[in-house]
Amino acid sequence: MRVGVVGVGNISQQYFEHFPALPGLALTAVADLDVERARSVGEAQGVRGTSVDELLGADDVDVVLNLTIPAAHAEVATRALDAGKHVYGEKPLALATAEAAPVLELAGRSGLRVGSAPDTVLGTGIQTARAAIDDGLIGDPVGAAVSWSAPGHELWHPAPAFYYQPGGGPLLDMGPYYLTSLVQFFGPVVRVSGSATRSTRERTIATGPFAGAPIPVDVDTHVVAVLEHERGVVSTVTVSFEVWATRAPLFEVHGTAGSLAVPDPNRFSDPVSIATADDREWRELPVTAGYADAGRGYGLADMAHAIATDRPHRASGDLAFHVLEIMEAVQTASRNHTVVAVESRVDRPDTVPAGSEPGSW
Repeated sequence: MRVGVVGVGNISQQYFEHFPALPGLALTAVADLDVERARSVGEAQGVRGTSVDELLGADDVDVVLNLTIPAAHAEVATRALDAGKHVYGEKPLALATAEAAPVLELAGRSGLRVGSAPDTVLGTGIQTARAAIDDGLIGDPVGAAVSWSAPGHELWHPAPAFYYQPGGGPLLDMGPYYLTSLVQFFGPVVRVSGSATRSTRERTIATGPFAGAPIPVDVDTHVVAVLEHERGVVSTVTVSFEVWATRAPLFEVHGTAGSLAVPDPNRFSDPVSIATADDREWRELPVTAGYADAGRGYGLADMAHAIATDRPHRASGDLAFHVLEIMEAVQTASRNHTVVAVESRVDRPDTVPAGSEPGSW
């Protein structure tokens, strides 16, 4: 499947790094609002760099990899679908479900696929944790707890302003990794409650050519949510750009017969640990599922193979829509001080079998 990339910012390099290891994908073009930048990146990748309009109209592009900022995700996806191309995008799927729903409807009418990050959940870390839960190693799952935090992306990112605009913040930026993992583990979420706030701290860019520039903050920067899954499991999720240091566990799942220490779902292959009722000392589990040595782009490759074999793809638009609705419901619950129902439902994607290799999915 011939891939055209729209948006050649920081994240694009991680995709370019893994394209050579992914049979079934061929990078043919890259585009950006800054056409000169696109040409420079295209030269480095051995493909043409062009304008967005030219890429969307190209005959040698079958799928658009949408790596634009969140505010442009829905627009670029819609234009790609209108041009008869499949689309796979970075998270979130859109700024709001009202933007995302027409994208999925258009894809359905057009017989095209929509995929979305994160595909980190297809690596051995989250997939091994899911296999442990499904195999009953911790008994019946009861609850999960997430606590991700940082002082703020401005400390490392050279152009972090979009992280503090709608579509960013800790919920929409980091939330998809954890929420997608929780849906992988326990299925869809049916109700949420939550509360969110932001500090008065002034933020400035710490590195790069814009170092010292102030950053307007238009999103909540500390979010706490309680999620009720359809199967009765309760998850608590805290995500924050306000924490200078913490000892809180990152991600744990607790069941009637044991607990799991789940690895960072922003990474692909970190180990899973378990403690059981019989032995409450943590021990590392062997890898039992997931794409080994995976990296960004595996979700796109999985989608390409799914199209070729006429099966559902794992990093799907429907899953990303459900996660987006969860995040939107958390924001509504915080704003209105209420419990909010989540209307969408999604099936858990198929587990990635252990030892899966590119081309054998």
